[in-house]
Amino acid sequence: MGLYDRNYIQGHSQEGAYEEVRSQSSMAVFIKQTYQLFAASLLAASAGAYVGIGMAGFVASWYWGFVILEFVFLFGLYAAKRKAGLNMMLLFGFTFLSGLTLAPLLSNILGIKGGASIVANAFILTTVAFGGLSVFAMNTKRDFSAMGKMLFIALIVVVVAGLINIFFQSSILQLAIASISSILFSAFILYDTQNIIKGAYETPIEGAIALYLDFLNLFVSLLQILGIFGSKEE
Repeated sequence: MGLYDRNYIQGHSQEGAYEEVRSQSSMAVFIKQTYQLFAASLLAASAGAYVGIGMAGFVASWYWGFVILEFVFLFGLYAAKRKAGLNMMLLFGFTFLSGLTLAPLLSNILGIKGGASIVANAFILTTVAFGGLSVFAMNTKRDFSAMGKMLFIALIVVVVAGLINIFFQSSILQLAIASISSILFSAFILYDTQNIIKGAYETPIEGAIALYLDFLNLFVSLLQILGIFGSKEE
């Protein structure tokens, strides 16, 4: 009876080990697909920005219309996240449009002295920060996945402050908002990266869009900070 029990336990132990290996393999595939979609999203956004620069005046005139269309694509993406083909069209449609709506800001930055360097530096800083924070989130023992509520509240405050500054057009307030946003979205990178590796997202598309929004907003924040300082030097 003891031998039978031992064999039974060993059999279940091997099954458990196999299930764990299979689970880890599935998660590795999930993470790989997430980052592939994230990289493809950046390319689509870059294409949108490139197209938008040539028609920055038109994009500026219809800016809020493009923003509303962005949200339509984003909500549609979450609704169709499991519908193969359609989800990809919505993902790249959304990221292309988000790049397009960056055109007025990019055009303004490129119009000041050293504007191209400012854009390049903002992108490099964003890439380095994103990479460093992602690696840290993957390897640290600290749990950032519980910060969701706090980050969401901070995001609401930043959005409200941004809407208020539309009327005041204060460069000092804009600098403060951009500085806080850069810290906020750096924290979001830690939060979303850990949620991805812990399996908090149902599909790779959800993880990819979370990372994309973190990257995009961090880039915009740094671009605004560098742009404000760059315009003061003229």
